[in-house]
Amino acid sequence: MSKYKGKKVLVVGLGISGVAVARFMVKQGARVTLTDMKQKTELQEYVNQLGELKVEFELGKHNPQTFRESELIVVSPGVPLNIKPLDEAREAGVQITSEVDLAAQGFQEPMIAITGTNGKTTVTTLIGEMFKADNKPAYVGGNIGKPLLDHLTDGSRADVIVAELSSFQIEASQKVVPAVAVFTNVEPDHLDRYPSYEAYVDAKKKLLRACDRNTYVVLNYDNEVTRKFAEENIGKLMWFTKKDPLKEGGGFAEHFNGAYYNASQKKIFTRIFGKEETYDVSQVKVYGEHNKENFMAAICAARVLNVSPQAIQSVLNSFRGVEHRLEFVRKKDGVFFFNDSKATNPQSMLKALSSFPANPIILIAGGKDKNFDFSPLQETVRQRVKILILMGEAKEKMNRAIGDFTETFMVGTFEEGVLLAFQKSRNGDIILLSPGCASFDMFKNYEERGEYFKKLVHSL
Repeated sequence: MSKYKGKKVLVVGLGISGVAVARFMVKQGARVTLTDMKQKTELQEYVNQLGELKVEFELGKHNPQTFRESELIVVSPGVPLNIKPLDEAREAGVQITSEVDLAAQGFQEPMIAITGTNGKTTVTTLIGEMFKADNKPAYVGGNIGKPLLDHLTDGSRADVIVAELSSFQIEASQKVVPAVAVFTNVEPDHLDRYPSYEAYVDAKKKLLRACDRNTYVVLNYDNEVTRKFAEENIGKLMWFTKKDPLKEGGGFAEHFNGAYYNASQKKIFTRIFGKEETYDVSQVKVYGEHNKENFMAAICAARVLNVSPQAIQSVLNSFRGVEHRLEFVRKKDGVFFFNDSKATNPQSMLKALSSFPANPIILIAGGKDKNFDFSPLQETVRQRVKILILMGEAKEKMNRAIGDFTETFMVGTFEEGVLLAFQKSRNGDIILLSPGCASFDMFKNYEERGEYFKKLVHSL
């Protein structure tokens, strides 16, 4: 009999994650209520997805009494953990958990958990493809768009769970002990949600603290923050780096486990627990030197769980990247259009700009500011950006920070921005949507923003 049968369960936040929790809990026989601060009209698509399920809704406000009287509260990733009704529920002794925790408790399979500021979706997708190429079914989910709980609800078969985890998902979780934990990098992000950059780093670090001695911990040696994570790591440490281990000194090469990318040879060299292998990345089809880091991280995670080198190499050769991440849209009149809507922070935008060293770039940027400092972009904008087009809530702030470093236009609408970019372009130019901001001022999410950009580009 399910331990949730008859229990009063409150799901806070009605989105993809909330729907997954409701479905799972109804199947377990729980009495489910869903609450969200948004009105029913704004949440209609999620309400519709729950269709005939026997659940209660409290929308447009949170009722503190419902929080206090629940036996279990499941918080969606978009909901801050310090809202007053949750504080009151804690005082009343109500257990608070997350969708990721519920899923992790039910998994029989080993879990690879991937987190970081940038690159985590690409790494998650790569690992899933590598298992698939080796005829080992993988359930790929989490922050990438498929809730982890759906795997338990639909009962699909898998050899491994490949889970992209955001800082929001990690901070609300207690029960996740991954077989492999991958940290792509940590850069400033979500500073509208966290009181400081340190608090954001600490949320990421919670996954490191969840690892045990048997966890393979894959860290980016070239990122200052993740390199320091090694000091607290108790798991089996693996590095990935673009720095030659032989030149690093301090005994680094002798004790090196992991992957190293040699740019001149276009090869990734790995040493994983004594065994040395080489992977050729000269034929890869994705843009951006930063993707070599993503390849290394994925190779480490796949190899420690015995994916064959042949399967890994075949994925490296055929991988075309992730939608909305430096995605080639079309070429028109000699102008190349790229959709990088997933670039929701300045560091991600920097990586996009450095991916095209030879072509003049017309950059479309802006959106909802997450309390970022855009001044570190100044030199790159001066060197790489021919024309800067700014839009959205953050346009004034971005204009003050980087507008003087190239020819800059501020526009009122997204459509105006795309049209102006095309009008200003010449043969050989790249028009790049890489906002460096969240999308919530104009769109539901970065996917909707990217789809709309592609639609506008195709209609030119």
